[in-house]
Amino acid sequence: MCLRFGPQSQCAPTTGRALVRRCHIWYVGCPETGPDKTHTMSKTVIALAADHAGFPLKEIMAEEVRALGYEALDLGTHDTASVDYPDFGHAAAEAVLDGRAEKAVICCGTGLGISMAANKYPGIRAALCHDATTARLSREHNDANILALGARVTGTEVARDAVRAFLATPFGGARHAPRVAKIDQIRTREAV
Repeated sequence: MCLRFGPQSQCAPTTGRALVRRCHIWYVGCPETGPDKTHTMSKTVIALAADHAGFPLKEIMAEEVRALGYEALDLGTHDTASVDYPDFGHAAAEAVLDGRAEKAVICCGTGLGISMAANKYPGIRAALCHDATTARLSREHNDANILALGARVTGTEVARDAVRAFLATPFGGARHAPRVAKIDQIRTREAV
């Protein structure tokens, strides 16, 4: 079986297998099947991260992610001791960008601060959602790759529904694709 890695710089090709790039993810290719037939992991990885306020909801969402058949990558925090939400927004964004996770679910008290931190990364589209409808539309229309939830403002069952909708909904593409491309453009004050 072949293994999945993050960016090429983290891969050490000591196994004699070729490195193959697929969608920003480097795979170790099987020499017997060649790079065009590289195997991938059987489970999709979803990263989860939260600050102290979001910790209890993150734990419940991790259970939900696993129940849906995904592998959960827990980036912390691991208790309710006070921590800084930007650290966990950054960790989730980096996990998605370097290919350790396909998507992420992040939580803080309101979902605002942690989503702002994650959205500092080009290519990250963290959507603060309050229900299944906004979660579904964030995927369908905006190709969101991180779902942000507010633990102090969103009930547990509503959050579960939002995670289910987020993970089940594909990007709609078509007329939405040029708009998403505009989101990902980096603009400077001089260009405005």
